[in-house]
Amino acid sequence: MRLYHDALYDWSQPVESLWETDRPSLPAPAVPGLETDETADVAIIGGGYCGLSAAYHLARAGIDVRVLEAGAIGWGSSGRNGGFCSIGASFLGPAELNAIYGSDETLAFYRSLIDAVRLVGELAQEERIDLRKQGNGVWTFAHKPNRFMELQAQADLMTKLGVGAKVVSASEFENRAFACTEQLGALFEPVGFGLHPLSYCLGLADAATRRGAHLHAHSRVLSWHRENGAHRLVTSQGSLRAKRVIVAANGWLPEDLVPELYGRSLPVMSNIVSTRPLSNAELANQSWRTQSPASNTRAHLAYLRMLPGNHLMYGGRGDTTGSPSGLVAMSSLLTKRLARMFPAFAGAEITHSWRGLISATRRMTPAIGELESDPSVSYAFGCHGNGVAFMTWAGRELANRITGISRDLPAPLRGLPPKFPIPALRLWALRLMLLRARIGDEL
Repeated sequence: MRLYHDALYDWSQPVESLWETDRPSLPAPAVPGLETDETADVAIIGGGYCGLSAAYHLARAGIDVRVLEAGAIGWGSSGRNGGFCSIGASFLGPAELNAIYGSDETLAFYRSLIDAVRLVGELAQEERIDLRKQGNGVWTFAHKPNRFMELQAQADLMTKLGVGAKVVSASEFENRAFACTEQLGALFEPVGFGLHPLSYCLGLADAATRRGAHLHAHSRVLSWHRENGAHRLVTSQGSLRAKRVIVAANGWLPEDLVPELYGRSLPVMSNIVSTRPLSNAELANQSWRTQSPASNTRAHLAYLRMLPGNHLMYGGRGDTTGSPSGLVAMSSLLTKRLARMFPAFAGAEITHSWRGLISATRRMTPAIGELESDPSVSYAFGCHGNGVAFMTWAGRELANRITGISRDLPAPLRGLPPKFPIPALRLWALRLMLLRARIGDEL
């Protein structure tokens, strides 16, 4: 069932990210391994934003809930992503969503995304989670003239929703954000910010445990079967019997355990590098003025932030192997892309290089719901690289559905997406998509 090299599935090893170096100073909630046979009302597979948010909200409602995480809490994408708390979660733009789902459902979808960003801020305030927040908005800068025109459609949609998004010229972007070799103007959305993803994840875990949830790290589910009307999840040293199960693993979706989920998600690798601290002179040479996260409009994507201490974080996509050599190759490629975009930073040493999996679906929107064959099994996946806010929101939605506080989801989110044709060959489909994307970026 694994699409990539085994190196991407070694839950025993910590991720060598810049964020991970801070783990000793971050919250450390009690997360023992599951070593006995336990029971719960709800079992959650996955200790990232979605699973932790669901556990937090269920525990607040008085539900007995346990989380089973294969690695350390925050081992997956929730502890290693770029830290963009922003509007997103689909590879489709407003015009494409409107053509498929209609105006009302598209607006409802975007309202959910805005609500998701605000939810992160509200949770942080109520539970005193140290987000290490940076910026007050998010930039998207155009690498071609036609992409600049597309940004206006996004701004118009945000205006309908009461968000004062604005498209600015290349010169205004440089005056407000930074200079780079490929930008023809940009969109600024005042909803969103940067954060420390592992600090937020562990803070959310700490809040969930304080509310009564039980978390188990290094407790990968090895088998799953029905037992007298309930579910039995078996780990290497224990088991958990529960009335309901939430699958919240996103890029590491356990397709081998849930046949109905097989082939419905495409894990896509995202790589990140970070530099040594940049000097004031280097920053001045690129007219750096912003702490807000930024990304460009290339299909292979460049996303970046200036972190505290003036470390530049720069991410993108391209590897389809997951092998150790693939990590080295992507680090080299991202370093070259960074140097082309920011000539003043070309000599800056790369101190950290890491990667993780995002989840895409064939319909290019997320999936939230319950299995038709067994409504006691819930799922959420397919955040398309915007999991910080969206997966937090999805976890709350799953908890609400279990506790009876349900509402109709926007159409782009409802139910399982169709399977990819010949799921075993999904990586070949991804390689073709990336090739087309590179060609499209240059046309």
